[in-house]
Amino acid sequence: MAKNTQNLSSNARLLKAKASKHAIYGVIIALLAIVFGTVGVAFVQSSTITVDTLVAAQANNMALWVLNAMPFVFAFWGQYVSSLIAFEASAMVVDQTSDLRAQTVALEAEMTRHATHDQLTGLPNRILLKDRLGQGILRAAQSKTRLAVLIMDIDRFKEINEAMGPYNGDRLLKQVATRLQSAAHESETIARLGGDEYAVVIPNLAQPRDVSQVVKRIEKTLEVPFMLEGLKLDVRASMGIAFYPEHGTDADTLMQRADVAMYAAKRNRAGFLVYSPKYDEYSPQRLTLMGELRHAIENNELILHYQPKVDLKTGVIDEVEVLVRWNHPKYDLMYPDEFIPLAERTGLIKPLTMWVLNHALSQCTRWRNEGLTLGVAVNLSAQVLFDLDLPDIIAGALAAHDVASERLILEITETTIMVDKDRALQILSRLSDMGIRIAIDDFGTGYSSLSYLSKMPVDEIKIDKSFVLDMHENKSNAVIVRATIELGHNLGMSVIGEGVEDAGMLAQLRALGCDAAQGYYLTKPLPSDEFTAWLVTTQSQGALKVEAGKVQLKGIPADTA
Repeated sequence: MAKNTQNLSSNARLLKAKASKHAIYGVIIALLAIVFGTVGVAFVQSSTITVDTLVAAQANNMALWVLNAMPFVFAFWGQYVSSLIAFEASAMVVDQTSDLRAQTVALEAEMTRHATHDQLTGLPNRILLKDRLGQGILRAAQSKTRLAVLIMDIDRFKEINEAMGPYNGDRLLKQVATRLQSAAHESETIARLGGDEYAVVIPNLAQPRDVSQVVKRIEKTLEVPFMLEGLKLDVRASMGIAFYPEHGTDADTLMQRADVAMYAAKRNRAGFLVYSPKYDEYSPQRLTLMGELRHAIENNELILHYQPKVDLKTGVIDEVEVLVRWNHPKYDLMYPDEFIPLAERTGLIKPLTMWVLNHALSQCTRWRNEGLTLGVAVNLSAQVLFDLDLPDIIAGALAAHDVASERLILEITETTIMVDKDRALQILSRLSDMGIRIAIDDFGTGYSSLSYLSKMPVDEIKIDKSFVLDMHENKSNAVIVRATIELGHNLGMSVIGEGVEDAGMLAQLRALGCDAAQGYYLTKPLPSDEFTAWLVTTQSQGALKVEAGKVQLKGIPADTA
């Protein structure tokens, strides 16, 4: 305050001196005006200019008297006004300086916050999390208690982000952050690590099993669907957990191992997993695979396996589902769950899907040349489905391989459709108009609107295997299967039961009126050559041998019901 007052006085003196200098110039000008005015009046009155005529002019002319007073008036007024102006100007300068200093302090505080907090959600970022985790480790060491680090990743976020746009993706991230903050206890630290990854530091754990309460709390927080653009999105997350001191004694180690556990949970669809050394192989493998997957697509290291769908009315097999495998040079045969998530996260899902589509259509052509008429069903993710160029790309592929459009079935999930119903309807309608059949995969596991689903150009629905597998023991699942079959038929769709593993399941599906079935009881997915040999052998035997010859390839006797 004293410094501001000193600055104010100094600035006022400086401005006043400058203003006084100009006031002096004004007084000089006024004096010259008096001199010239007196000389002029004397000349007019006497036609001569002498001291006497000048004195006479001053003595007899009232206007000159007033003029004589002006320099003193203006000098005084100038000094007074200049003092006011100088003080006000100086005060303004000091005020502006104070404002600038305050803004600078605020900006410095904001920059400090940005360095330690996530700008999108306002949560602590990785830097602040590591600092708090380090402090938590010190307190846990002193109190001899446990501490847990939980890292969470939103499942299928890349699909949602690409289908609905980055703006809605950011909205979802903020909504998740808000829910996590609301559900967190005061002692816990919630942070966003970047992308769709969040972390929770959980102190003061008496036993490792106590962390399950936190997991349940997070899962319950995510149970309520999220609303984006009028759509209800069912969001789930994969979580990995590491404990101090069992899994590490420093922040970096604990976070790295919680991350490994999280990716293992995502890979195994386990919801959450606690770190174990056996999961360590997944971390370097995952990083390596991300770099190798593009090479695998370009160099045909992928192979296709085929699983048949049998018509339960006729016993005819005229359709197969296409399943991709990766013949990795180091890890041998890899299944989709091991690399499809990588493809989705790295943007390779579209070239991967196009590779599968083209090779499946090529195989369809080879089968036709061998006298086998088979349709092929290819799975689509949301990233591929919502590509507006998809119908044109598929039309070109069908023409290139000379395959009729009705021989291609595209399988999508309920949740994929519900990401953007209007866009899904637009693209699926174009595909359906081309003669391509549309199937809903894993039906019954999503939260789709049946009224909206009825508007979609869907030809088939596939009952998820989780309902089919235990129809015998679980009456509720049997009811769901029956209701789904009736619903599909009422909507004019055929219904396929997945996951058939024994003759009883097959017979029960047929008794319920299911149109077709697939599963390991018929055959596991096979490479093209093995599948062709299996199909030819089955046809030559004249029976599928579902139950000692009771289920025939060309006609199913009624007694199988």
